[in-house]
Amino acid sequence: MGVLVDSQKEGFGSSWGGLKSLVRRKQVDSAHSKRSGHHQLAKELTVPHLIAIGVGSTIGAGVYILVGTVAREHSGPALAISFLIAGIAAALSAFCYAELASRCPSAGSAYHYSYICVGEGVAWLIGWALILEYTIGGAAVARGISPNLALLFGGEDSLPIFLSRQYIPGLDVVVDPCAAILVFIVTGLLCVGIKESTFAQGIVTTANVCAMIFVIVAGGYLGYNTGWAGYKLPTGYFPFGVDGMLAGSATVFFAYIGFDSVASTAEEVKNPQRDLPLGIATALSICCGLYMLVSIVIVGLVPYYAMDPDTPISSAFASHGMQWAAYIITIGAVTALCSTLMGSLLPQPRILLAMARDGLLPSFFSEVNKSSQVPIKSTLATGLVAATLSFFMDVSQLAGMVSVGTLLAFTMVAISVLILRYVPPDEVPFPSSLQESIDSVTLRYSQRISGKNPETNPETSTFVDSSQPLLGNKNVAVDCLIIEKQEAQAYWTLTEQNRRKIAGWTIMLLCVGAFGLTFAASNVWIPSLIRLTCCGVGGLLLLSGLIVLTCIDQDDARHNFGHTGGFICPFVPLLPIVCILINVYLLINLGAATWARVSVWLLIGVVVYMFYGRSHSSLLDAVYVPAAHADEIYRSSGDSLA
Repeated sequence: MGVLVDSQKEGFGSSWGGLKSLVRRKQVDSAHSKRSGHHQLAKELTVPHLIAIGVGSTIGAGVYILVGTVAREHSGPALAISFLIAGIAAALSAFCYAELASRCPSAGSAYHYSYICVGEGVAWLIGWALILEYTIGGAAVARGISPNLALLFGGEDSLPIFLSRQYIPGLDVVVDPCAAILVFIVTGLLCVGIKESTFAQGIVTTANVCAMIFVIVAGGYLGYNTGWAGYKLPTGYFPFGVDGMLAGSATVFFAYIGFDSVASTAEEVKNPQRDLPLGIATALSICCGLYMLVSIVIVGLVPYYAMDPDTPISSAFASHGMQWAAYIITIGAVTALCSTLMGSLLPQPRILLAMARDGLLPSFFSEVNKSSQVPIKSTLATGLVAATLSFFMDVSQLAGMVSVGTLLAFTMVAISVLILRYVPPDEVPFPSSLQESIDSVTLRYSQRISGKNPETNPETSTFVDSSQPLLGNKNVAVDCLIIEKQEAQAYWTLTEQNRRKIAGWTIMLLCVGAFGLTFAASNVWIPSLIRLTCCGVGGLLLLSGLIVLTCIDQDDARHNFGHTGGFICPFVPLLPIVCILINVYLLINLGAATWARVSVWLLIGVVVYMFYGRSHSSLLDAVYVPAAHADEIYRSSGDSLA
């Protein structure tokens, strides 16, 4: 933590080569570091826009199916509690996102935060994983729209020939023209402008929310008239026990994925310190409330064991003679998929933009259109890849890969909050073009440290006669006692340097403990003795880390890190540690097949980084200086950073 890399001058660190460049960290964007030659994204978004993005990206069509599956297999009538617990778990990540988004309001989301707090290597992997998430997620969502559209028009074969799915014998694939066309439509809309596309997403999201409100109101009326049969069962409220209810929470947690799309638009928010936390919190609260109310109604209308796993909501209404409600529910599913598609395609161009600005990807992706102030080239590239995948491939088997990028991002955001609070970066990277200003400021600071002050400098003042005591005759014995006392106090006092070392190692061991505990607890095939030992060691590391971080002081530099005046995450270090533990547990339980596919993608990313990103990084020739010197260097240079 806090390693100096790629410095060019002695006194500000030594030059590091090879893999040690992975730990170089960039600066939070500030008024001093505006990028010359780069057009900034349009600042058009306010709280209502952010709520539309958050709710639209989070509430997908999965909720119309998920309630039946989870109620039948895990939660029973306690489904609403499962959604509540999952919502609380998601809120932990939302708190971490809210602080970092308001402190570091620039495009890139978790990639951007990881680059500032952790290092270039981890940031690259996070960005690379998010590219996979949004690409596969967008294609999977688009592929699911055409079947639901077909239901609206009367059945599977009711769509026009140019929209319906077709089987191509020679290629042995089922192509989906409707999915590709919808991706191109959304891509074109995103190219028009962020305000226009968000307004359209708000309209679609409103239609989806109205469909869910219909389910809640109409279902509540039916339940009131019929006596809520689903809650009058001999099995009780927890037929699968508390363990089943918690297992249901782990499953429905993925229904909350999407609010992080709000953070990706941070650079386009008018007042990010105020609006980003409000937008994230309000969107997540609305989603949690809707999920719980729909769950309460549906499990009350039909006993959990009698629910249709494929169409639970439509079947629940049909069992009470309201077959026509299926059309409203299908409209809700279609609009949910459309808003989720927009939410999937919106963040990826901004991830590509941020990575290209940092030199890790070609500059092609960093270009911003002057009129619309949107990264059009990145948006078109994203749309083209997503449309191709949705047209040719059934990506449903790859959908699990979407969760890896999100959970990795959630984990790194929580770790970044701990780093920001306890060991924030205390060096600032400068381009080597400012070497003259850096040397000048370095000389002035070195003179101050060496004692060349006005009292001793012959060029600026008169020498003091050192042969005479400043305060008359000195008591040598008293001086010795005072010095010994000060040395004893210094021995027992935790210095700032030691505090940072202890905090850095503690955060690292916390992550090791979280992995060891969750891995051992999740894999029953491990021999009992080894499993219990790993759980014990992991739990001990977590508990010890929590105690250490609670006892030592947080870094004073946190008050001035980034853009101040925004949201502050509460209950640090407890909240980020719990967040890390939950996300690592979910990551480990995604399955071996998912991790095998993701590992191939990450390995490709490592190769791309080693052969391109590492050598083209904007920090390749950076000179790292203490943050306390930064303002003076800026004033001395009189130039803005490129």
